[in-house]
Amino acid sequence: MSLRRPSAPTVLRLLGGLCLLLLWPPAAQGDCGPPSEVPNAHADLRGFSGFPVNSTVTYRCNEGFVKVPGQTDTVICLENDQWSEISEFCNRSCDFPTQLQFAMLKKPYSSQNYFPVGSTVEYECRLGYRRIFGLSRTLTCLQNFEWSKPADFCTKKSCTNPGELLNGHINVTTDFLFGATIYFSCNTGYKLVGAEFSHCVIVDDDVGWTDPLPLCTEIHCQEPPKIENGRIVRGERDVYVYNQAVMYACNRGLTLIGKDTIHCTARGDQGEWSGPAPQCRGRSPPATFPPPVPKPTTAKVPGTVTSHKPTTVPGTKVTPTSRKPSKAPATQGELLPRTTMRSHTTTVPKGGNTPSGSSSLIAGKFGSQAAIVIIMR
Repeated sequence: MSLRRPSAPTVLRLLGGLCLLLLWPPAAQGDCGPPSEVPNAHADLRGFSGFPVNSTVTYRCNEGFVKVPGQTDTVICLENDQWSEISEFCNRSCDFPTQLQFAMLKKPYSSQNYFPVGSTVEYECRLGYRRIFGLSRTLTCLQNFEWSKPADFCTKKSCTNPGELLNGHINVTTDFLFGATIYFSCNTGYKLVGAEFSHCVIVDDDVGWTDPLPLCTEIHCQEPPKIENGRIVRGERDVYVYNQAVMYACNRGLTLIGKDTIHCTARGDQGEWSGPAPQCRGRSPPATFPPPVPKPTTAKVPGTVTSHKPTTVPGTKVTPTSRKPSKAPATQGELLPRTTMRSHTTTVPKGGNTPSGSSSLIAGKFGSQAAIVIIMR
């Protein structure tokens, strides 16, 4: 019995199979070899070269490509040691849509990651903003895989005007719009009771202030100090507020030392008096005066008799005369003072008798010198 020689086609098939075995490492019986290639993706083999039945391999899109929603990205090793079929599932796409400060993507688009050319997304205003009608809220993926530029289709909401702060003022740094901050301060002499600032924030579905207007209350000073041997004579009251004053006075016979008036001032939000109270002390010592200036002395003229209390002889009437003083010659370089000769008269007793022992005073000029002569009887 002779062996049958194989035909030529059979030999070629055997040679082809041998070449494939030489090019690809042999897989274990019941294993799938490496999975096939997929356009714009690569298989995540995780270092394995053989895959038993029911093993799965996942593909990852290459950089610049995104998985098409609804398309599979995995393959399974089947019972026939073949991988399940997979089609192209990666494509070019715009990146995730632009994040806007005043708006956010509507829910259908917020979980999407595939945005091919021509696809559009729609936004809605965030809390604290309101829509401006007439402006588009949609963006489009352009041919260059960039999104179209958004319009400012939402604007900030405004908090209500806080009003006026009595005895104070409100410092508005920008405006009353969402996100703004206002600051409060009081006039001099008043202190702030409440918040120093307030923010315009989201309140429920609208906006409002975080804190209400504070109060500006008058600053009070404590009761003014008492003084010993004195009292308050003006301005005394039950309550003392900024800029009110009190006046002090001492008891009779005492002297006030210091300022007689102090007033209520403010340091920060605390009241304090402008200064210490005065003091009351004893009388001041008597005033001292400079010593009197000595009177000039009178030089005696030779041949001149001076009488401080001239008298007149009874019965003799002398007419008072006043002459201009004559200049006496200087003696030893000394100027003589001017002198005025005067005579006084006395009343003569009735009967014409001149009492004995009386004298007469006669004043006159003898030559260039003045003289007084007393005549005794």
